[in-house]
Amino acid sequence: MPEFVDRIYVINDASTDRTEEIAATLARSNNKVKVISHKRNRGVGGAITTGHSLVLKDKSDVAAIMAGDNQMAPEYLSGLLEPVVNGIADYAKGDRMSCPEHNETMPRFRRFGTRLLTILTRISSGYWHINDPQNGYTVISATALSKIPLHRLNSGYAFENDMLVHLNLIGAKVMDVSHPAVYNGQCSCICYPRFVVKTSWILLKRWIWRLWKKYVAARYSKQ
Repeated sequence: MPEFVDRIYVINDASTDRTEEIAATLARSNNKVKVISHKRNRGVGGAITTGHSLVLKDKSDVAAIMAGDNQMAPEYLSGLLEPVVNGIADYAKGDRMSCPEHNETMPRFRRFGTRLLTILTRISSGYWHINDPQNGYTVISATALSKIPLHRLNSGYAFENDMLVHLNLIGAKVMDVSHPAVYNGQCSCICYPRFVVKTSWILLKRWIWRLWKKYVAARYSKQ
């Protein structure tokens, strides 16, 4: 982890291996590390929400998400932080799709599914410039984060898509930061066909909800 990181929250989402034990050992030797364990599995979105809540509680300036599967290389963290720290963006997210060389190691069907969900997420969120919405390597300012109703965000793998919809409603500036995909022969536990269908349905509902909140409810609230 880069030296400039002030705090590290390890969210153990009710794992059944030695994650909690090993993380607790590391925390005892490094006062930057704090381990939080869920008694029941809350999903990837639920785990991130726990971390984000701690960021707000501890009054940090920005929050970065880095998964524990080695797919979010620490050397790219400064590139994601830069636009947020400099005030260019409220939310910076990784993008493995804009540059063909960056997604060569990504499974072919996953590339197809990601491109399909990119189109659907653009429509649902209103951010027409974004790519790779399934990329969870993100940085958000505490100011923007404090305006998001964290308890309403999807607790599963559609968390990133849902976050973009909510960011649009608060007028947040979102920026893609290109970086290579990192797989190292890993296999995902996600059933991608089922995930694409489920996420597409969530995006449809969120699109309707965003239009209602932004153009209908907001209009009547001003009358």
